[in-house]
Amino acid sequence: MKGKDLSNTISMEPIGDISDPENLNPSILGFMCGLEIHQQLDTGKLHSRMPSKLFDYKFEEIPSNWKQSTRKLRAAPGEGGKIDVAARFEHRRNRSFVYFQSPNASLVELDEAPPDTHDNNAVDVVLTISAMMNAKPVTALQAMRKTVVDGSNTSGFQRTTLIANQGILDTKSGKVGIDVICLEEDSARKLSTEQTSNGDIVFYNLDRLGIPLVEIATAPDIISPEHAKETAISLGSLLRDTRKVRRGLGSIRQDLNVSISCGDRVEIKGCQDLDWIPKIIRLEMARQIHMYRLANELRSAANLPNLPPNRSNDELPVENRVALYVKSKIKNEIHDLTELFLHCESSMIKKSISDKGVVKCIILPGFVGKIGNKKMDLNGSQLPRLGRELASAAKLAGVAGIFHSDELPAYGITDSDVNSVVNNLSLSNNDAFVLCTAPDWQADLALESVLNRARSAYHRITQEVRNVVIRKGQPDDGTTTAMRPLPGGARMYPETDIPILNINQERWQKVLDNMPLTQQERYERISEIGVSDNQLDAVIRAELDDVLIQGIEGKIDNLIPSIPPKAWATAILENPEKISYPVLAASIHLRESNLLTREGVVPVSKLAINSNVPNSKLVDWMQTKISDLGYSPANTDDVELVIDEIINEMDDMVKDRGFGAIGPLMGLVMKKLGGSADGKLVNKILKTKIENLINK
Repeated sequence: MKGKDLSNTISMEPIGDISDPENLNPSILGFMCGLEIHQQLDTGKLHSRMPSKLFDYKFEEIPSNWKQSTRKLRAAPGEGGKIDVAARFEHRRNRSFVYFQSPNASLVELDEAPPDTHDNNAVDVVLTISAMMNAKPVTALQAMRKTVVDGSNTSGFQRTTLIANQGILDTKSGKVGIDVICLEEDSARKLSTEQTSNGDIVFYNLDRLGIPLVEIATAPDIISPEHAKETAISLGSLLRDTRKVRRGLGSIRQDLNVSISCGDRVEIKGCQDLDWIPKIIRLEMARQIHMYRLANELRSAANLPNLPPNRSNDELPVENRVALYVKSKIKNEIHDLTELFLHCESSMIKKSISDKGVVKCIILPGFVGKIGNKKMDLNGSQLPRLGRELASAAKLAGVAGIFHSDELPAYGITDSDVNSVVNNLSLSNNDAFVLCTAPDWQADLALESVLNRARSAYHRITQEVRNVVIRKGQPDDGTTTAMRPLPGGARMYPETDIPILNINQERWQKVLDNMPLTQQERYERISEIGVSDNQLDAVIRAELDDVLIQGIEGKIDNLIPSIPPKAWATAILENPEKISYPVLAASIHLRESNLLTREGVVPVSKLAINSNVPNSKLVDWMQTKISDLGYSPANTDDVELVIDEIINEMDDMVKDRGFGAIGPLMGLVMKKLGGSADGKLVNKILKTKIENLINK
């Protein structure tokens, strides 16, 4: 997200109660927000000519014949000679990665063969999306490598290509600029993580790696948390209008870029449920206010200059002076206190020590009462506190968590244990401490991360990537935790194995000449064809309007006749067996021609699928099988005889209930005919018979 000039924002202390984030005022806080949307395309993989099929296996379900590869990734300098800050951090986590080679994972996905050129279908889809937002396409597509060493890419980088920029998205709350539209590879799918004393082992499935994604980054034109949700909905709707994007869980991901004047840019991932977006943003605003206020509390206690309320007024010499003070005050010293905790009653510490772990500690001078305890805001979300920031920093090293003095005694750590730490380290009344129990190397890395986080508390919040806290597949309370540093400029460099793809005027004009219909145009197209309003809405939501039109016009297959609108709409909406449309159309045609019972549609269709009947022969083949399978409808005369017989038997009920007797009689008639009658025919005859009886 590009920056925006903050000079015109109100330069005053942030106003608002962080315990009531719903009432924080975005405009007076200098609110800025942009969205990044990542949507899977319904095409083949971007650089390998493999199908974009997902194999929905859990870790324990992976077939034994799938090959596996083990890798360790390292951070390397980019073209400019610098190592990206996020890559350097990931490298230090000491993780190894195991990749399962799914049937749609080639040597390209394994990083053992050079990539193919861009998939043309994927390029055309993203060009179409660009045209729908009046964006300007670039004339030459240059694939770039984006450093990623968290294991989600076997190569250590993700390939991404700029397609267009300078677009516009219309929303009810105003226009939102589209800074960039890119085409990139999706990452591998994480299956499981195994913790070892030498670092985590992370297991990935390669089925998703390489699926094309369109990445859309908006300008920071979003004016409120609610507008962010509206923008996400509008972008999602526009993408679905192409009919070229994948649907289903995980096919689209929304990232938020959020800041207020007294804070800084934070990227928040994991915003899958659009209804949560406003709450997530408001809680981030509250967090940034809290961390700003905490920084100035710490500075005031140390007689240091306060942070300005507007980050554009920061002065580098002042921040350097503060950094030097903090470095001298919070020393990079890690103390081994394992001996002190050999008899501690904490189950976590006991288990760690029994597994040859250690207990280590850092001192945070002046932080007593500043780390905080768990408290809730007015809506039941955790209030921001430094302790949670320190814990999330430690967790990035792979540890389960930390213990800090503001929350002790607790967790089996007693007053006696706390006093032992205080006495052993000669702590003053203002000195806080943080404990970590883990393997030796991991405890050091975790506490180093905690120390750096504590030092940063004296400054404006860190630019970083955060993740929504998820519990049972849904946001827990809308709060977030640190994920990694925000990547810097050293992250990107040109991909030399993929040739540049030129986009000429002829290709762009072809895109413009074949623009997809808008939602409104789709409604107008099918509003007069004879389906109910409920069916119309359901068909549009399910993106089945093209299929509906094809069936009505007899274009599902040349040898399958047209089908009545309501019957076809019902069939494609109620298709739990996921029968292919040509087979379904053939069976519905036969049913509407009174040649196949309603009950016979699914079994006859399944038999045709299992028999691999060509589309051109479906109707004739089904007709030859219907009688043998017992799904031929009873003729009208037989139906009438059965109805007359049952009405005579139930004469009193019919006279008493009138048309209210149709339901019970329907069941009796269908049972008597053994399912061979057409329900619509039975209902029609029953109505006529009862009407005649009533009018006698």
